[in-house]
Amino acid sequence: MPDSPPPYEIRALYTDTTVTVYQAYRPSIGIPAARDGRFPAEWKRDRMTWIKPSFLWMMYRCGWAEKEGQETVLAIEITRTGFEWALSNACLSHHKPGVHPDEATWKRQLKTSPTRVQWDPERNLHLKPLSYRSLQLGLAGEAAHKFADEWIVSITDATPLARKIHGLVREGELDAAKELLPREQPYPIADEVLAHLR
Repeated sequence: MPDSPPPYEIRALYTDTTVTVYQAYRPSIGIPAARDGRFPAEWKRDRMTWIKPSFLWMMYRCGWAEKEGQETVLAIEITRTGFEWALSNACLSHHKPGVHPDEATWKRQLKTSPTRVQWDPERNLHLKPLSYRSLQLGLAGEAAHKFADEWIVSITDATPLARKIHGLVREGELDAAKELLPREQPYPIADEVLAHLR
C-alpha cells in the first residue's frame, strides 16, 4: 500500500506558470464567469472568497454540484506568482501554539492578512475524509481584488466533469472515475513559505 502524503502538503494541477483552483457558484455567477473568463458584476470583491486546489475537496463542499447555490463548478487557472503571493501573505484561520506566540498575536495577524489558510481532511471518491489535509485559501480585500483582476488566466466550467465522475462513482466504476480526476501533484514551493501555515 502506498504511503500517505505528508499531512500538510499542497497538491494541485499546475503548469510552469499557472495553478488550477476550484470554486462553486450559482449559475448566474458561474456560467458568465466561464463564458467570459472573468467574474460578472454580481460577484462581490468585498467578500472573502475561498479557492481550493483539490478537486475532490471541492466535490465534498458542493455535493458534486448538487448543493443549492453551488451548482456550477469552476476550474480557475491562476498565475503561480499570484498563488504564491497569497501563501506568503497568509495567516492560519485558527490560533496554533508553536506557530503563533499567543492568541493575541494571531488575532492581530488575522486582522491584517489579506489571505488565510485552513487545512481540512482530503477526500476520496466517496467524499470520505482521508488521513492527510487539503489546502483551502481564503482571499479578502487586496487579495480578492488581485485574484479577480490580475491572477486569473482562464475559467472553465467543470460541472460536466463533476457530473460524469459522480455518475461513475454511483455505478461503482471507481477506476474509471479515478482516470478522469485532474492530475494533482505535490506543488513545488519552498518550505519557508509554508512554515507559518502548518
